[in-house]
Amino acid sequence: MLKIFETFNSAAGDAPRKEPRGRPPMNMLKAVCASLALMTFSYSVMPASAAESGKVLVILSSASQLELRDGKTYHTGYYLDELAIPLRKIVDAGYTPVFANPKGNAVSFDPASNSKVFFGGDDAVRAQAVAFLEGIPGLQHPKTLSAILKEGTADYVGVFIPGGHAPMQDLVQEKTLGDILVTFHANARPTGLICHGPTALLSTVSDPVAFREAMVAGEFTAASKLAAGWPYAGYRLTVFSSGEEHAIEGQDNQLGGSVLFYAADALAQAGAHVDRIRAWGVNVVEDRELVSGQQPFSSDAFGDAFVAKLKAGRTP
Repeated sequence: MLKIFETFNSAAGDAPRKEPRGRPPMNMLKAVCASLALMTFSYSVMPASAAESGKVLVILSSASQLELRDGKTYHTGYYLDELAIPLRKIVDAGYTPVFANPKGNAVSFDPASNSKVFFGGDDAVRAQAVAFLEGIPGLQHPKTLSAILKEGTADYVGVFIPGGHAPMQDLVQEKTLGDILVTFHANARPTGLICHGPTALLSTVSDPVAFREAMVAGEFTAASKLAAGWPYAGYRLTVFSSGEEHAIEGQDNQLGGSVLFYAADALAQAGAHVDRIRAWGVNVVEDRELVSGQQPFSSDAFGDAFVAKLKAGRTP
């Protein structure tokens, strides 16, 4: 099995307990799996009534490789559960997903996410998630972000961006995405982001390419100046924590190297209030139109919160 997480002690003062490298502590893993096992969604059929509630824009990265330090790369994509679980809930609630990414290219999931650990320990549920996504034609033929911007976003009731590390490669510095997101921000339409997905909000700074370069170089003061006037300054949100990132970095762990910058640090430098809880704990934060989830174990709760926000935002 792929090495996904490093050891974390779930409570301060507990006696140290050795766990296999690359995995969360078993007491936390069992608790999370028990919680996820209660999920009642089914992946088998796309409802015929999916168009009744309106369209939700689902934005994905076009990247399949994440640049790491020291010239290394990591094979990435969207995280399987972070797309499949919320998307199933979106569709079941009667919304129609419309997919888009920078290049309009077909993308797939991060191989590390194709594990039953993210589906309550149930491999059949994992397989159903894969089949569900494979059965959605639009996912393999996404629109380009430029096409979405040209068409306008007035017909969309909300926007959803799943995680995986891929958004840190392209979405974070994609100016066209920034122009799209501000149209949702302008009239407070629901905006859902999970794991590394919230870094896409950084595309709305005045010069997202320069901002990313400043974060990579460790020039935090410069990054903060570049983020002046950021539309989401002062918002509370959550994102994959730096501690969780540290846990999967390194030669013998999932990434096989170190990221160029940390998602939580970048969002904080831009002016967000980043709320994080213990590593691998379920965490969903809502503030105004934003709904954010911390990491893959938050996918189920995040999906429920985002759908609730969509329903609350619906006009009679």
